[in-house]
Amino acid sequence: MLSVPAQRALEGIVARVPDLALFDHDAVLAAISPAEAVDLVRDGFVRHATGEWVMPPKLYLDAPPGGDFRAMPARGAGLAILKWATSFPRNPERGMAVVNGAICVSDAETGAMTGLVNVEAVTALRTGAVAAVAAQELAREDARTVGIVGCGVHGTWAARCLAATEYGPGVCFDPDPDRAGALAGELGWEAGTREDALACDVVTCVTPGSEPVVRETDLRPGMHLSFLGADAAGKAEAEVEVVRRSVLFCDEWAQASHGGELTGAVEAGLVTRDDVTELGAVLTGAAPGRPSDEAVTLFDSTGLAIQDLALCRALVEDGSPAGRVRL
Repeated sequence: MLSVPAQRALEGIVARVPDLALFDHDAVLAAISPAEAVDLVRDGFVRHATGEWVMPPKLYLDAPPGGDFRAMPARGAGLAILKWATSFPRNPERGMAVVNGAICVSDAETGAMTGLVNVEAVTALRTGAVAAVAAQELAREDARTVGIVGCGVHGTWAARCLAATEYGPGVCFDPDPDRAGALAGELGWEAGTREDALACDVVTCVTPGSEPVVRETDLRPGMHLSFLGADAAGKAEAEVEVVRRSVLFCDEWAQASHGGELTGAVEAGLVTRDDVTELGAVLTGAAPGRPSDEAVTLFDSTGLAIQDLALCRALVEDGSPAGRVRL
């Protein structure tokens, strides 16, 4: 049994250890709606574009033969985060999620760790949200119909976020007709073919990127394309000629040019930095968006830590986690 002085000393140490807020998968999705996620991600892009939030490059750690690990730091709004996430595309065959991990949230002034956030939920929300932000900024003003190519977790959340921002009706396509049918049924949209989905005003592709799903012959004047699946080197959801013929936008050039949809065209010498506009520049008015109603706009999303920061900030400030523990 501890002496009285020792007991008091221990109590003093415990009192100085901060609470750690834990946000599990369900807590994240209960706290932030698709419409709110769109607004938060939009704000994150603006703050990063104006230099208020900072974000070093994403770091990849390969895990051959089936996947990789990613470390993604960012700082802003008095917080610093480190996202430790995975991408193992064949995990569903094992009954596991493609994306796993956690986001560590710390106080940027003191360094004290204040929260741990479920990666899968945040990644799904912010990936879906960026598809809606891109459509709002880059699609034609009269664009409404949505084509979803790939109805897995992230394709589902892209559809939900687009629907929450008044896009639709839509067409859902997936090699697994049950997944396409389930998503279409949830939103009151239709399940259809790849060609049906590509005939829509706003087309969002969320596939593993192992082979192109959009070809040069699929292009139509006035369409908007968002590619969310090819987020690492060697992946692509579109033929290089699709990229070459489109007006190009991305979330961040440094990432997209080395591990995104633009990479193949960059390596072939068909696209340079001057050919691509970052979405944050469009949002702040520093650069124009869609040049005309007839243009084909293409947005390449590789996933940014400032998007995760935007959602984590909302979670921490809301103060309603699933639970709290002591570090």
